[in-house]
Amino acid sequence: MAEDKSAAPSPLDAARIAGDADRSAALTAGQKGHLPDLLGLEWLEATPGRVRGRMTVTQRHMAPNGFLHAASVIALADSASGYGCVVSLPEGANGFTTIELKSNFLGTVREGGGVACEATLVHGGRNTQVWDAVVTAEATGKTIALFRCTQMVLYPRA
Repeated sequence: MAEDKSAAPSPLDAARIAGDADRSAALTAGQKGHLPDLLGLEWLEATPGRVRGRMTVTQRHMAPNGFLHAASVIALADSASGYGCVVSLPEGANGFTTIELKSNFLGTVREGGGVACEATLVHGGRNTQVWDAVVTAEATGKTIALFRCTQMVLYPRA
């Protein structure tokens, strides 16, 4: 039997139809079956200009060398920034795409530990948005990664 993809709205649609200022619940619900869900990303706050989220590090987040995989950290920071873009789109925009990202890794978290991320809007223009995200170890508050990305804002074709 084919999967009914209309059952769960996309994160973009979920955030657009959410009535309250904090759209974290709508984004969490809308990510079901997609990479952020598969990685266990949780959203604590999602308001225009700011998104906070977290994940508990499990084996699926680890590299074979026993350390937290850089791609897991990027997935958390990029998802936070992307969801921030979703809830911060200018009037008339219908989506976005990441056009550049950069990460600096300063530490790690072992399996069982928690990782938090806060993404903030640095530039919110009509055609681009720039987001900074700080990823920290929940147990110590230590910064483990710094992340910056640029999003291209998309509009319906005329």
